[in-house]
Amino acid sequence: MIYPTRLAVMAAAAGVPLTLVLAAAAPGRWYAGLAWPVAILLLTLFDALLAPRGGRLAIALPAFAYVGETRDVTLDVHVDGTRPPRSAVVALGVNALLAVGDDGRAIVPLEGGAGAVLLPVTAARRGMARIGTAWLRWRGPLGLAWRQRRIDAEHSFPILPDLRPLHERGAQLLQRHALDGLLTQAQRGEGADFDALVEFRAGMDRRAIDWKQSARHMKLHAKEYRIERNAQIVFAVDAGRQMSEPVAGLPRVDRAVSAALLTAWVALKLGDRVALHAFDSRPRIASGLVSGAAAFGELQRLAAAIDYSGDETNYTFALTTLSARLTRRSMIVLFTEFTDLTSADFMVRAARRIVQTHLLLVVVLRDEELEAIVARRPEDADDVTRAVTAAALLHERRLAILRLQHLGVHVIEAEHDKVGESLVAGYFDLKRRNLL
Repeated sequence: MIYPTRLAVMAAAAGVPLTLVLAAAAPGRWYAGLAWPVAILLLTLFDALLAPRGGRLAIALPAFAYVGETRDVTLDVHVDGTRPPRSAVVALGVNALLAVGDDGRAIVPLEGGAGAVLLPVTAARRGMARIGTAWLRWRGPLGLAWRQRRIDAEHSFPILPDLRPLHERGAQLLQRHALDGLLTQAQRGEGADFDALVEFRAGMDRRAIDWKQSARHMKLHAKEYRIERNAQIVFAVDAGRQMSEPVAGLPRVDRAVSAALLTAWVALKLGDRVALHAFDSRPRIASGLVSGAAAFGELQRLAAAIDYSGDETNYTFALTTLSARLTRRSMIVLFTEFTDLTSADFMVRAARRIVQTHLLLVVVLRDEELEAIVARRPEDADDVTRAVTAAALLHERRLAILRLQHLGVHVIEAEHDKVGESLVAGYFDLKRRNLL
């Protein structure tokens, strides 16, 4: 495909005033004014003939990307010809899962007709990122004509749940909270499983003294316990409409999935059993309980399949179905979001039934946008209206959290970039308090 450059268009437009002057000065020879645009047109065609005709584009994609991560796509360009251009322009057609600056365009400097450049792309959502069409164009020697080539090739790579917090802070969090590491050792004053009866020593918890055995042996004896290592942890991720809304550039459900995987990895390392559930208007994903660090890959695959939904969340259906699948007391970690009392009321009713049998931990992200509106100093009447509305929504949110806490539900409300660490800390706190 051949078309004029901006320089050719501006050069042709520059001759319009001259054409008008000639037409006004000599009306009988008005056609003489067409000499300039015709000359530009001929030069443009001549430039197109001189331009190299062959061009190749090779696209090197990353093997994968985490959602919210920015990766580089390598564009390798080769333009064949005796007069190769000094630069070429590449434009990529990407799907909605990728965010690319400048409409996916990149200028590639060429030396001897070859060159390469890195184009940063941001993974906006989970799924399969695709680059379906690419365009490569270069100028002729005079800079008046573009030669463009369209390249149809399917390039794709998966966008996975964000595991960067796991790689960066997983081992650190495990070492910080799990003082026993990965060994089955006794921990004084904590745990639920009886391990041994030993003589009482200074520093032991006095509540662990077994008075009957002490009277029998005529010495103080105490019970030692160890942390129970077979607890059931179920991560229930709400993938409904409200959780699909973005927070700091990423949907809430992606923040929840990242925190769930971080905590699941820690729980598997400590010997607990983990399951993953996802739901919106009805249950979508329901995995079985798995154990061992080798099972983390299966959880990661299931988490990547959690889709974005526009349906309203049905807490009663989802939590009732989940409770029916559990045969023993379990810890249910529910990632959700509520912005009004109506949706919160449905969740409170469903939670009331769950807490009778299981330990329920609700994780919500702080609504920093509403908090910023309330904290901002109003400058006009519209700002006052927005601040009052935001304050009312935050008040309803706090009421819903208080209702959950009065039922015995544990609630974690954290910033979007600290939800994973807060959940891991909450998990260890509940485990040490023998609430699992």
